[in-house]
Amino acid sequence: MANFKLPLSGDVAQTINPWTAVFSPYGGQFGLININLGRSSAPRVEEDVLADVGSYGKQLGRIGDAMAVLLKHFHPQCELTAEERAALDALTAMLNEIDAIKRRHNRQVAAP
Repeated sequence: MANFKLPLSGDVAQTINPWTAVFSPYGGQFGLININLGRSSAPRVEEDVLADVGSYGKQLGRIGDAMAVLLKHFHPQCELTAEERAALDALTAMLNEIDAIKRRHNRQVAAP
């Protein structure tokens, strides 16, 4: 017999633990998509920022773009320590890797 599946009816595996669902307020899945924001001192503020301003990725992307601009124009007045230089080099390398991924997905890159 042939294996026939309707659209959106692929294989699904879900572990169901009745103890977690009953006794843990965060153990069950109550929506189609659930996002765990972790512990926050102001979860409502965080929720509004995510809804109205941008996702964590967008926020970090803008911070990274601004850091790339600052690094481009950074001319220290005194010699950096090895640890400071390593921190800036690691940030620059990470921003370059992110830019490469953005280019691969035809997304705009802040630095040339």
